[in-house]
Amino acid sequence: MTQMGMAIDLERCQGCRACVLACKTENDTPRGAFWMNVFRHEEGEFPDVDQGFTPNPCHHCSEPSCTEVCPTEARFKRESDGIVLTDYDTCIGCRYCEVGCPYGVNYFQWRESEEGQYGFASEDELTQEVHQNLQELDAEYDGDDRPWADYSLGQTQEPRGNKMGGGDHKVGTMGKCTFCVHRQDGDDENLQGTTACEEVCPTNVIHFGDMEDPESKPRQHLEAKGNTQQWEMLKSTGNEPNVVYLGDKPTGDARNMEDDYKDPDDAINAESGREPQYLATDGGEVQ
Repeated sequence: MTQMGMAIDLERCQGCRACVLACKTENDTPRGAFWMNVFRHEEGEFPDVDQGFTPNPCHHCSEPSCTEVCPTEARFKRESDGIVLTDYDTCIGCRYCEVGCPYGVNYFQWRESEEGQYGFASEDELTQEVHQNLQELDAEYDGDDRPWADYSLGQTQEPRGNKMGGGDHKVGTMGKCTFCVHRQDGDDENLQGTTACEEVCPTNVIHFGDMEDPESKPRQHLEAKGNTQQWEMLKSTGNEPNVVYLGDKPTGDARNMEDDYKDPDDAINAESGREPQYLATDGGEVQ
């Protein structure tokens, strides 16, 4: 039986977040949605303070709680390789998977793809600037809003024959890391068995492959560093995650160094040069 997963070597991670950018570019994910995120945390008191970085994709659990709570069975685990996917044609956007997942890796598609993805609205000044720059770089550029988008993101996946990868998502559906399923199911043998985050990591932190195969990249790395602490995030939940970390596990005293994930509205406002708006805490008008 095949079970795809990752070994993530925290002793090598420098927190550069190349994996985060690669994931967004590869999967053309919605604004404000990060299918890969890197937690930055610190422990200790000044001047003895240590920083740590923990990449956090979907853990593609063997016993995924998100599938158990999905009322339409849109979220399911694929038997062929253990990858947990979302059937966008069946998803009703109830967000039960978001609540049921202990890892915080699910994102709701708030807007239609034209506005919600990185295609930009045609009236945005930033859009015009991007189009102008692309025209200068490529005389044959025809004005496509997202010339970087990979055609393979529009393909369907088995076993249901529906779209379950990255790219355009209809409003009101849930998305998350798919272990680059379009690569796994594609025709390019050089991309099969790889993910974008693993490919771009400059310090060889991420090792992707079959966790049931002792000759796979993650299992070989785990064996080579057998004396290093190895742990699974929130293992006590019973989800049986298939992402294994190598390196010191953050203690209960670890402090988050950043705010929560960027709100989609803030992301869109930042791109268009507008100041973000926040609701007044006293119930008044938007400030």
